[in-house]
Amino acid sequence: MAIVFLGDNFHPVVAGQMYRSAQPTPERIARYREEYGIRTIINLRGDNTGSPWYDAEVEASRRLGIGHVDFRMSARRELTMAQFGDLMALLRTVEKPALIHCQSGADRSGLVSALYVAGIAGLGEEAAESQISFLYGHIPLWLGSAYAMNRSFEALEPALGFPKS
Repeated sequence: MAIVFLGDNFHPVVAGQMYRSAQPTPERIARYREEYGIRTIINLRGDNTGSPWYDAEVEASRRLGIGHVDFRMSARRELTMAQFGDLMALLRTVEKPALIHCQSGADRSGLVSALYVAGIAGLGEEAAESQISFLYGHIPLWLGSAYAMNRSFEALEPALGFPKS
């Protein structure tokens, strides 16, 4: 379960490298480009050609010279090892600073931010896990459908170099 924010739920993951947010409007994309130098948007909702939000995002990215990458994942399902490998390769290679977003910026964005903090930035398990928290609107309750994000991180800890808890 995610809390729907009225704002943009925009936060630095690692300032100057990676940021996270809820679904950005074209105006917010322009602001993020101007204020934070965003060079790439990673859309965790996947290709949604024909949806007004998606078409507006792609057009704003193109107009502003921002790279746009679609990576479809669900907040209700754990990442597979293949998805994890693809995602880590993407996070390593995209032009930075980059913006990660899903719909509300809480669940999928939280997991991907945690993976970036742990696997790319090397800031440790505690810093990584803090990305999947109430602070960003993620409700880490085992009964909730978005708890798959927590289960994913726990399952991926050994691949990130952390002892399995």
